[in-house]
Amino acid sequence: MNNQYHNSYIEPDRSYDNELVADEEYIETLPDLQNGPESLIKGARVYIPHVGIHNFKLPINYLQRDGDPIKLETSITGTVSLEGEKKGINMSRIVRTFYEHKEETMSLTYLAEILRDYKDKLGSFDSSIIARFSYPIMRPSLRSGLEGWQYYDVALHLTLNNAGELKQYIEFDFVYSSTCPCSYELSEHARKYRNKAAVPHSQRSVARITVEIDPDKPFLYIEDLRDICDQAMKTETQVMVKREDEQAFAELNGGNTKFVEDAARLFYQHLNADDRIKDFRVILSHLESLHSHDAIASIAKGVFQGLDASVSYHELRSLVK
Repeated sequence: MNNQYHNSYIEPDRSYDNELVADEEYIETLPDLQNGPESLIKGARVYIPHVGIHNFKLPINYLQRDGDPIKLETSITGTVSLEGEKKGINMSRIVRTFYEHKEETMSLTYLAEILRDYKDKLGSFDSSIIARFSYPIMRPSLRSGLEGWQYYDVALHLTLNNAGELKQYIEFDFVYSSTCPCSYELSEHARKYRNKAAVPHSQRSVARITVEIDPDKPFLYIEDLRDICDQAMKTETQVMVKREDEQAFAELNGGNTKFVEDAARLFYQHLNADDRIKDFRVILSHLESLHSHDAIASIAKGVFQGLDASVSYHELRSLVK
């Protein structure tokens, strides 16, 4: 029996075929399991809300507020919905769609075109794009006249449903210093009444701002969102620092002490005042230097069926910079 199987075995040719031409006729013979019949489905024949690609990278041009484009490495997550009676999707079509637009200067408008393109090509009900990148903005020092690049974690997130409803979001991480008001007053008390040197505790703090853009209003640039955050907190961490800058930063912190509750309400006030923003959510984490734990808060504008203030453990962990 063993000899019978051994004698019938034919060793396959393991050399790469450089002469093969993959013409249309040949391609027609290739198996295509993802577009196969419903009988090939494994498991329950249920609708899948999101299926696609994650962390596909390519350089993309983005438009800056000054009108100049900037090319940034971007990580793409692209998904579509899959009906219960379909086996799967051709994920490479999502990648190819991006390459068809690779020379464009990207904005939410162009990302919306890409979203519509691959939703139509894949014949899906719903689709989503998330484009993540680190966005540099040149920031001046406080007093020394120096300049340095501040990098901001940004994600552009678009969703398109079967009814054609498009939603456009910008997610933006803003890093600032928070000085505890209670600790400040206790330090002042120690100096005033006991002549004891004391320093209030402050810490690096992070806010993740998610805003829904109103496409009918003037465009909201990433630089605009950064300015809104800075106006709210006034204590953004610094890039270039000499002694005069460090003193200035200490003065800013002394004049703008804040609990995490204060920070949440200040962000709300400034975001709510900009009519280009339809909806927003803010998640904050003050990475405490006094306590062994962090102080957190989350807040949303309160739009019906809009963004909510719920937050997961993993999202809070991702705020640690």
